[in-house]
Formats: sequence, structure tokens, C-alpha cells
Amino acid sequence: MSTDRIELGGRAIGAGEKCLIVAEVAQTHDGSLGLAHSFIDAVGDAGADAVKFQTHIAAAESTPAEPFRVAFSYADATRYDYWKRIEFSADQWAGLKNHADERGLVFLSSPFSVAAVEMLHGIGMAAWKVASGEVNNPLLLEAMTSTGKPVLLSTGASGWDEIAGTVAWLTGAEVPYALLQCTSRYPTPFEAVGLNVLDELRRRFGAPVGLSDHSGTVFPALAAMARGAALVEVHVAFHKRMFGPDVPASLTLDQIALLAQARDAFHAMDSHPIDKDLAATALGHIRALFNKSLALLEPQPRGTVLMKAMLTAKKPADGIPAARVRDCVGRRLARDVPADRVLAWDDLET
Repeated sequence: MSTDRIELGGRAIGAGEKCLIVAEVAQTHDGSLGLAHSFIDAVGDAGADAVKFQTHIAAAESTPAEPFRVAFSYADATRYDYWKRIEFSADQWAGLKNHADERGLVFLSSPFSVAAVEMLHGIGMAAWKVASGEVNNPLLLEAMTSTGKPVLLSTGASGWDEIAGTVAWLTGAEVPYALLQCTSRYPTPFEAVGLNVLDELRRRFGAPVGLSDHSGTVFPALAAMARGAALVEVHVAFHKRMFGPDVPASLTLDQIALLAQARDAFHAMDSHPIDKDLAATALGHIRALFNKSLALLEPQPRGTVLMKAMLTAKKPADGIPAARVRDCVGRRLARDVPADRVLAWDDLET
């Protein structure tokens, strides 16, 4: 099921729609439920369209042997311990979703186990975000697609054959989907962002495409919007000195607000194409201010045959248009003409 528009929580994304800005908290809340709720208010105030978390259930997705991606934690001996410490209960997740609903935000959370899918489905998810590392996990994909909800697929760890295989799975399951270019480097250098992949994803699969960015700057998301991205996903932190592995790849709230301003500006420009001929005609008064008429460099008496070297262009544009200079060269003056006004057609002999 591939279309160039899909719906997420009552919001259409894709062709002709505003770019959807997803502010990803991930686990920057560090297990604090209060901080997680604070992020919802903050990204809502900044103008984001959706807030996204990650739902980790340690016993369902990991073992004590799982290594840290980044050895950052002062509190946890293993990554399993970390996942365990930052878990929220089903009721707590429901509270977060209700808060997002109250703020008019689409609530998203990437599940990393079938148990997480089942729990999130119970609180009414609008769509499923598939993290890059889960693209080749059929158990998780089957649990998601069985709900019939749209799928947002990150492709950071996948080649074209793997993406095509997962798209075939989603198509067979008859669920709407969008595809996100993603580079699984934290932070991502500009030369690794891969904006060209947006165009190729759109060409190959005909689905809405977007960018999941980890650069920690606004530039890739802005560039993706300018290329017609249906959605952009960016990590968010209250400030760059917060604790957590995703903070270096995150945007601040001021940067989220800048993206929101760009989203609205780009949509206004894209949704109002102009006809250059009509626009030029409609700007008659502006043309009169900006354009010029022909004038003499020096006063000339009646009967003078005009040569190009005698002429210049001056404002205002209410005389013989400067563009008509060839129609004037070789014509005789019908009267004495000073140099301090523009030429009129009745200054020339017929």
C-alpha cells in the first residue's frame, strides 16, 4: 500500500502538506517521568507537530551481555541495567500519550520488542516508528503491521535490497508507510547525511519520505524540507549540557522553533505558485518605480537626429521606456528638449 500521502493521528503528511516535525526525546528524560512530561510541553510550545520517545522493556529486548553504544552512564553497570532503570509502566506511558493529545501533538514511541508493541498498542498509538536496527526484525514488524497502523521506517542501517524487502512486507500487510533516510552516526557529519537518498526513496517506492537526522544542527532538516520532505525527525534536548548519549546529536528548543518557522514558510511558498506574466502585470506600480525611461545626456534643439550616444536611462518610468531605445535612434526631435526630464513620444517627429 504505497501512496504519496498518509495520515498520522488525524494529520495528513506527504504531497501538498506541511512537513511534519517530530521532536524525539528518545531517552533523554533519563528515566524521569516528570522530565518526560516537561519535554512534551516544551516541544509543543516550540511548534513541533509530534513528540517521540523510545519504549524499552529490558527483559523483552536485551540480555545482560548487551554492550553500551556509548559508555556514558554513571549509574548503570550494563546497558541492560540502563534499560531497566529508564522503563515506564503502561499507565505512565498512557499518561504521556494523554498529555501529548492535550497539547495537540502526535504521540509516537519506537518499540524495541513485541511486548513494547503490545503495551503501546493498548494506549492507542497513531503510528509505528521502526528504528533503523529493527528493519530486519520480522517478529517486531509483524506485531506492528497486525495493528493496521501506519509505519514510519528508518533506513539508517539498511541497503536498498533490505529496504525493498521491508517495503514488500509492508505492502503485503496493506499498511500505509513512509520512509526516512537516516544515518546511524551520533552526531552525523554533514557529508554523511545523504540528502540524495530522499529523492531516490521517493523515486523507487512512491511513498512519503523524510529525514531522521542526528547531526545536532538545523541544516539537514532545513535542507530536507526544501527538498519536499514529508517529515523530519530530530532529537531534542533542553540544552547541550544535559546528560545522555543522544544530547550531542540533539537540537535545542530554540532550534526546534526555527524549524517550525521554516516549516510554515516553506509550505506557504510551495502552496502558492505564481504565474510570472500575471505577477509582472499586477506589479504595475512597482514596475513604474523601478523601471526607467529614456532621457538626453545633454539638452538638444528641435530637429536633432537622435543617436544612441545622446541617450541614457533615468527614472521615472512614465516616458519612453528604456527598452524602446532602438525605436528612437534616427528619429528627429519635434521640439527643444532639456536634459532634466525624460523623453515622451510627442517629443519625436512622426
